[in-house]
Amino acid sequence: FVMHNKQYRQHQYHNHQHQRLLTSSSIQKEPELTINKATKHENKTFTKILIANRGEISRRIIQTCKKLNIQTVAIYSTADSKSPHVQEADESICVGPTASSDSYLHIDNVCKAIEMTGAQAVHPGYGFLSENAEFCKRVTDMNVKFIGPTSDAIVVMGDKITSKKIAKDAGVNVIPGYEDFVVSPDDAIRVANEIGYPVMIKATSGGGGKGMRVCYKDEQVREGFTLSTAEAKSFFNDERLFIEKFIEKPHHIEIQLLAGRKNGEKDLDILCFVERECSIQRRNQKIIEESPSTLLTPETRAEMVRQVKSLVRKVDYTSAGTVEFLVDEKQNFYFLEMNTRLQVEHPVTEMVSGDVDLVYGMINVAAGNGIPTEYLDLVKNGYDFTSLTPEDIDGLTVPHKGHAIEARIYAEDPVRGFLPATGPLLQYMEPPLKLP
Repeated sequence: FVMHNKQYRQHQYHNHQHQRLLTSSSIQKEPELTINKATKHENKTFTKILIANRGEISRRIIQTCKKLNIQTVAIYSTADSKSPHVQEADESICVGPTASSDSYLHIDNVCKAIEMTGAQAVHPGYGFLSENAEFCKRVTDMNVKFIGPTSDAIVVMGDKITSKKIAKDAGVNVIPGYEDFVVSPDDAIRVANEIGYPVMIKATSGGGGKGMRVCYKDEQVREGFTLSTAEAKSFFNDERLFIEKFIEKPHHIEIQLLAGRKNGEKDLDILCFVERECSIQRRNQKIIEESPSTLLTPETRAEMVRQVKSLVRKVDYTSAGTVEFLVDEKQNFYFLEMNTRLQVEHPVTEMVSGDVDLVYGMINVAAGNGIPTEYLDLVKNGYDFTSLTPEDIDGLTVPHKGHAIEARIYAEDPVRGFLPATGPLLQYMEPPLKLP
């Protein structure tokens, strides 16, 4: 493809930033890994990574790459040409106009950028193309490493009905429900009565609270089916819906994991970290993330970790990921979904887990080195294994210390019924580290 819009030509090449446009192509060779002296172990790693994202997560990945002496390539839309992530990367390349669908979500444009820059690997960050199986496969077919799971894992765990069936087969507790799609309001009402109210209608490709409705009676199911179908079609281009039992007063708890194996080895190493709780939500979207949870007992945590590891082995999942659960007040827990990417709230886990960098872990796994040895040693050196059974060992998390909380800022206009509002942030004051 060739970009024809004249506005792209206004962006000139910058020596200090290697900023350029998509105007020519090059042949991508098999990535040549080099010995990286910046790490504690002389593992082979990449020399250049393209970050298929923008904003905070791009800067976060750049930060780790700088520590590892890995060059970075930022992509940007015309509106983001002066954004911090563009300035901080070693190279940058424009992938389209302002609209995300024409830039950050445009697979052809992003793949062209990979070719032009000679990147050996791609980190998708979160959002945009991070859980797009087609993009993952396209990158892999270019002989470029995708820093994340395989496209097959993204497909099976990205579909809520398929992932629920796989989780059940792996021995994971699942929410009672109908293991197929509902195709009409009448069909939805029939299924809801079979399950028993209250129920929740969900979009099978959903996320972020979209396409979800809680229903307590038939009339709500009929209306909810219509609204959820339209919302799912609009946000995910997939109007398929399913129904499951609604858990009253649930806690939303998730387990961060990192899985990988060294090249040529069959054994899959899996690290699970202490849980994050994200029960405080607004409009089904997370506001407060904290780790660890104040709800779980050690026994519940261990059983959740065992089930997470069973699911990871079932899918043969590698890279970072998160398994989400709903937990009731009696410590009963049920599989909700798996996020096959790095999450916004991953620093909460890092802050309580010692000297752990999940982005470094993902890069190391993608390079074929497996989980960093120093991270595996955190578990090996953190427990007395003499009195532990194999079942006990399978329920262990990376040792944790302290407590971390992340808060997301919601900008809303109370005068307009608390609709989302945008605009410049005029003043920001952090709370003191120590209260008076």
